[in-house]
Amino acid sequence: MGNDDLTPIAALPPALLQRRAIVYVRQSTQSQVLTNLESQRRQYDLVSSARSYGFQTVDIIDDDLGISASGSATRHGFERLLAALCSGEVGAVFCLEVSRLARNGRDWHHVLEICGMVEARVVDHDGVYDPRQPNDRLLLGMKGSISEFELGIMRTRMLDAARAKARRGELRYTPPIGYIWDRDAGIMFDPDLRIQEVIHTIFARFKDLSSARQVLLSMADQGIHFPRPSDGIRLTSFDWRPVRYRNVIGVLKNTFYAGVYAYGKTGKKTEIRDGRAHVSYKNHKSPEDWEVVLHDHHVAYVEWGAYERNQAQLARNAFGKAGGSKSARGGRALLAGLMSCARCGRRLHVVYAGRTHRPVYRCDNPNLLLGHKRCFTFGGARAEKLIVGAVLEAVAPLAIDAALEAQTCVTKTEEDRRQLLELELKQVQYDATLAERRYAACDPENRLIASTLEKRWEEALSRVQVFEQRLVDAPDAHEAVDPELLNSLTQDLQTAWDAPSVTMRVRQQLLRTLIEDIVADVDDMTQEIVLVVHWKGGRHTELRVKKPKSGEHGAKTSDEALAIIREMAGRWSDDAIAASLNRMGMRTGQGKTWNAKRVSSIRRVNDIHGYLSADKESPWRTMTEAAKQLGVTNHVIRRLIKDAILPANQVVEGAPYQIRAEDLQSEDVTRAVDRKRRPCRDEDEQQLSMFTNT
Repeated sequence: MGNDDLTPIAALPPALLQRRAIVYVRQSTQSQVLTNLESQRRQYDLVSSARSYGFQTVDIIDDDLGISASGSATRHGFERLLAALCSGEVGAVFCLEVSRLARNGRDWHHVLEICGMVEARVVDHDGVYDPRQPNDRLLLGMKGSISEFELGIMRTRMLDAARAKARRGELRYTPPIGYIWDRDAGIMFDPDLRIQEVIHTIFARFKDLSSARQVLLSMADQGIHFPRPSDGIRLTSFDWRPVRYRNVIGVLKNTFYAGVYAYGKTGKKTEIRDGRAHVSYKNHKSPEDWEVVLHDHHVAYVEWGAYERNQAQLARNAFGKAGGSKSARGGRALLAGLMSCARCGRRLHVVYAGRTHRPVYRCDNPNLLLGHKRCFTFGGARAEKLIVGAVLEAVAPLAIDAALEAQTCVTKTEEDRRQLLELELKQVQYDATLAERRYAACDPENRLIASTLEKRWEEALSRVQVFEQRLVDAPDAHEAVDPELLNSLTQDLQTAWDAPSVTMRVRQQLLRTLIEDIVADVDDMTQEIVLVVHWKGGRHTELRVKKPKSGEHGAKTSDEALAIIREMAGRWSDDAIAASLNRMGMRTGQGKTWNAKRVSSIRRVNDIHGYLSADKESPWRTMTEAAKQLGVTNHVIRRLIKDAILPANQVVEGAPYQIRAEDLQSEDVTRAVDRKRRPCRDEDEQQLSMFTNT
């Protein structure tokens, strides 16, 4: 036998020796496959033992190397073994010990049952067993039970030891990016300042923007990179890649960054698939079910209170869930996700109606969930205008201070960005220096290696130039704003709000910095939209605005323009009215300029009588008609009006003058017209002329 571990106990029947023998080789984990080579050698040596029993054909099944036999994983090699046994071509199954075949009763007894049916033998280091014999079957059953029990005992001991160590906060596991676990000092910040700055930037941006996606967009816009481990779980070297959403959300949600040591955050889950138990791991538990939670265990990037506020904000940003809100994603609706129903407490939905897709707010949940009538529906234009007016009114007294604070925030942001660029530049400069040293240390005669190192050196130098140019192009963070330029800011808030460069996303974010929630309702008695604004800080304001009637739209001529048209219509032509409205900067309901056709249309809709000329015995004259009657030019009439010689009226400032016909016959007007060829000034009796009359 030599060094074989198996010694024949009984001779096998010749009929079995005509069949083939199978040597089943298995190890439980990949680390055992790589390190426990002696176990592999002993299992493969079973081939010579099978030949010593008299088998001519010996097959090896080693498909299950690195797979556990606890029954939680699919073993293709074990299935091949069962298929071969069922074919009746196997005379014996060789294994080093029964735990190699199975560590669970289901698989073990299944093998024994099939071996008994086909009269195959089971051979291990203790001897040969015939599953048909009661004594052998009893002994094999006991061995299988002991193997299964042994696995449970080992697992329990290891888990109990790990839990005991975790309760002391000493069980080591791989920390997230930004930390290292030193052998002597324990958990500490990663000494790489660039990594620390990126982590701090994520938390600072989320504090300002309140949205993980907005943090991603702002960092991506500035070209900020995030480290990615290039050496697996050791976290000793990194590749800097463009930041991704999973990097941002992973940092924000990880309790480790808040100084919390946690153990048991995930667990296993067992389910039956195709008659076999399948166990899955890494199933996340709720924080209440974590086994160990130790606060203030190590240095933190963010305080625990700030971490909890971040999680609450992320939960509110999950629109569509209970208690969630839509977090400034753009769109056409300014108040989307901010308003809730005063009757049922649910969030209002937004639909877009009409060809212009104007926003309409309505409480849809009773209708969608229960089939009941909607609580109410109202158009968004008037409600949004009312809220904007309240917000601008609230911030007007602090506009200058807010602008200076905004300038400070912008300056700090640019300083942080510049610091990140400087750290990135230092990193690529180090890479370039390292590539230069490697090239210098290479033998110049070895061109195969030297050319590659030279190419890497050139690539590193090009990256240095790119980052130097980015640093040069970065805006100056210390550009100050003259406070004198901000004095008129309170009058320009509406202009700044309506500026084309201000997107709807920015407006939504500005509202959410001041408003916590808006409770909406419709007063059926007065047909008014009632909005109760809950401001940040706890104050409440009730606002009311008339609800638009059915068929009423926003393209409506203003009351001021209608008043001017109604006042001027009987005295002036439609062309003159249109010119006056345009001079006063008024627009139609659709935002267009006025012309005679549009003025005429408005008159017909509102039943306003048209122009009556002077030929119809009207007591009023226009400037042109007055000039024609007196035989002078329009300039003379305008000068007489300016000098208060000729009385004249204007409906509003900028409208044409209206002159009474009887005022044209007054003495002062006649005297002024008679001396129209001479300078129009008063005579002084004591003034001497420079020239004689001769």
